Amino acid sequence: MSEQPRDWDRELAGIDRAIAKQGSAPTGAPVPAPPGRAPASGAPVPRRHVALTWFWVALALAMAVALLLWPYQRSCGLQLTFFLGAAGITALIALLGALASWSHRRALAHVLSLLVMLWAGFVALREVLPRIGYARTSLTWMCESAPTAAPAARAPAQPAP
Repeated sequence: MSEQPRDWDRELAGIDRAIAKQGSAPTGAPVPAPPGRAPASGAPVPRRHVALTWFWVALALAMAVALLLWPYQRSCGLQLTFFLGAAGITALIALLGALASWSHRRALAHVLSLLVMLWAGFVALREVLPRIGYARTSLTWMCESAPTAAPAARAPAQPAP
């Protein structure tokens, strides 16, 4: 090895001079976080992020209540498909609320979102499991079509007198 050892004192002094030429931020002023990163745990979260988090959670809670009060039958056919779709969308919105509340450190919102996800999954599984043969009772996906009645025999028309 023919390299000479580095003189660290001289290199660090050069770095100090470069920093002194650039100047430094005034003391006490917060240094803005780079865009795209979550703020540090002590930094305040912008109000719009908090409002958006609670929007997702409130929407998920409202949809969970709507699943509980579903006004239509959900025994088979298209109505069952709509109900399962509503349960899936409720779980998806609850997932959005959970992700937003996790990233902005809102514990109550996170717990509520997780509970709504569990509720939506439970409601959907309650309808799906009997149809895939997992439950004791067996249900069908499609509604049984009503048998068509044979046309009634018509009496021959009486001629008019």
